[in-house]
Amino acid sequence: MSAHLKMDDLLQLVVDEGASDLHLAVDSPPVLRIHGGLHAIDSDPLTPEDTERLMREITDDEHFKRVEEVGGADFGFGFRDLARFRVSVFRQKTHYGIVMRQIPSKLMTLEEIGLPPQVKELLFRPRGLILVTGPTGSGKTTTLASMINIINQERDAHIVTVEDPVEYYHEHNKSLVSQREVGVDVKSFSLALRAGLRQDPDVMLVGEMRDLETMAAAITAAETGHLVFATLHTTGAARTVDRIVDAFPTDQQEQVRVQMSATLVAVISQVLLPRVDKPGRIAGFEIMIATDSIRSLIREGKTYRITSDIQTGGRMGMVTLDASLLALYQQGAIALEDAVRVADNSAGLMEKIEESR
Repeated sequence: MSAHLKMDDLLQLVVDEGASDLHLAVDSPPVLRIHGGLHAIDSDPLTPEDTERLMREITDDEHFKRVEEVGGADFGFGFRDLARFRVSVFRQKTHYGIVMRQIPSKLMTLEEIGLPPQVKELLFRPRGLILVTGPTGSGKTTTLASMINIINQERDAHIVTVEDPVEYYHEHNKSLVSQREVGVDVKSFSLALRAGLRQDPDVMLVGEMRDLETMAAAITAAETGHLVFATLHTTGAARTVDRIVDAFPTDQQEQVRVQMSATLVAVISQVLLPRVDKPGRIAGFEIMIATDSIRSLIREGKTYRITSDIQTGGRMGMVTLDASLLALYQQGAIALEDAVRVADNSAGLMEKIEESR
């Protein structure tokens, strides 16, 4: 049966089932990820010929050449007018593997994502650095796209995004939006950021701060009067600040702390968990909004004390991850074991749950 499988049919199934991902690997039938769980479709295992044929149905010559040269390629792919996908094609055990993530076509509001109203106010700041962090697959891109969408609808601004690949397409609305794809429109994040500063931007989005050059360029852009959004694969505000500072040579770290203390507006850390009250997934957050006190902790290298400032910053919209998880558990939205698994302080969270019973 697998020889008759067409990519169109598989992508239609992804859309119909509301799956987030499609996995295609040799010796396995196609697998869908639905609400966080993996489900194999009723089909024969794929052969090397199947995965190569399916891969070629969606991969252009440029990206195929890249797979052959470096072992993998990432790109965006539009399926009719039904869906967009982020595609990763790679070599494994000499065969081709494919993972396709469906990009939701409807952008969520911050309220639907679960962010407090105070976060929206940050989107109207004239300058600074807003970081959205979390592990792979935690919904960072969706959160950022929703923020850009609000700016696009409500602010008169030039928005420049640098992404790899471009996932959400933003139409010009009240703002003008320029979206550049790394590897297609520009060679690297850092080059695109530096060039972007000459394009009269008000708001800049960096898909990922992968290296020192990109981090330095993002901080400079925030310092020079732009509102900059970026993602990092870290959890928690303190670890995020430390990760950026530690990326720089020792003799530059004090300077970077000073720059970070002046430019950082907020760090939003998120995890995505399966819901138990209805189908789907829900995000837990740590939200840090930079106060004078937090800025001085960053400047003095005392990031380990940031969490206690977050604990007392509730009226500003701040929340610790564990408080967010506790609230989701008490609402009946997530399972106890999931809350404890991703908590910063599992024992402390269990204590609070016991106390509230």
